[in-house]
Amino acid sequence: MRFIHTSDWHLGKVLHQHSLLEDQQHALEQLFQILVDQRPDALVIAGDVFDRSVPPADAVRVLDDFLARVSLDLALPVVMIAGNHDGAERLGFGARLMAERRLCIAGPMRSELPTLTLHDAHGPVVFFPLPYADPAAIQLTHPYDEPRTHQRATEALVAHALQQKPAGARSVCVAHAFVYGGSESESERPLTLGGTGLVDHTVFDGFDYVALGHLHRPQSVGRAAVRYCGSLLKYSFSELDQQKAADLVELGADGTATCTPLPITPRRDLVRIEGTLHSLLSEPVAAARSAYVQVQLTDEGALLDPLAKLRTVYPHLMDLRRTFLSGSASPVLPQRDAIRTGRVELFANFYRQVNAGELDAAQRATLTSVFDTVLRDEEPT
Repeated sequence: MRFIHTSDWHLGKVLHQHSLLEDQQHALEQLFQILVDQRPDALVIAGDVFDRSVPPADAVRVLDDFLARVSLDLALPVVMIAGNHDGAERLGFGARLMAERRLCIAGPMRSELPTLTLHDAHGPVVFFPLPYADPAAIQLTHPYDEPRTHQRATEALVAHALQQKPAGARSVCVAHAFVYGGSESESERPLTLGGTGLVDHTVFDGFDYVALGHLHRPQSVGRAAVRYCGSLLKYSFSELDQQKAADLVELGADGTATCTPLPITPRRDLVRIEGTLHSLLSEPVAAARSAYVQVQLTDEGALLDPLAKLRTVYPHLMDLRRTFLSGSASPVLPQRDAIRTGRVELFANFYRQVNAGELDAAQRATLTSVFDTVLRDEEPT
């Protein structure tokens, strides 16, 4: 049995006020070509299909067009689940009708979860899609013992799924979860606070392969067959070192799974560059001119409209940072005692917080002169 594992498309995502929908369409075209070339037995989409619960209309059209081509043109079975970003009811609309086309969608949490059974030369393979839901919602459909944690809730779902597994059949679980030991990226939304969203990989021990969504870095956790394929594209500058891909999974007669990442090339890559304003303008970085760019300026002191100047060379500049500010301590509001120390000392404290340095004697003299002038001008005549 061969299938493609993909997840975390986040259709409709906006990165630094820039819509990535064209970039996502470009990536989906490559994914469709992978399906054409590889001719797998199924396509698995492990959640976060959309970036938000009420997706923009254009993002819905992109998904509709892609699924229509996969289902109608390729007649390929699809297993798709809701992630924590998706509106489960919206994603699951029409799921019972689409099941006749072997388009298996698990949107909202229900007491009876859908399954898809496919056959190869070695017998049946059962796909168990477990949509994301918070522990309280799972408690309503699959009661479990307290406390209400993702671990306990997932255990209940897995137990329910394994009860439906035919004896001797190979099985694939499709889930959207944060498995303990996985490596995060900046672009993921936390499932919970305080660690209650974590799930141990051993909860999935009853399955031959676990197709995971949620973490954007491609990785296996616990064992090779418990795997995140990663997101469709790089959705933060913390993902610069990641090669995005769709995973080709081959499930052997004995249930042993092998995974081959099939790279997806972005329409525009994410690039980080660093230097002074003058050097980045006078000696442009070639790779950054057509990419989405994060610039880290090493200049100290004031700069006149650096963003506009940089965009004349790097038109897709998304994020501008000053490195001399990044190591500064968090600003602290002055207390009453600090205010009593005088205006110059108060400004010196502010300067120290944001600039990680001290005012020299000349700067203090200039500041004193400015304050004297301003206060004299404000005195009533």
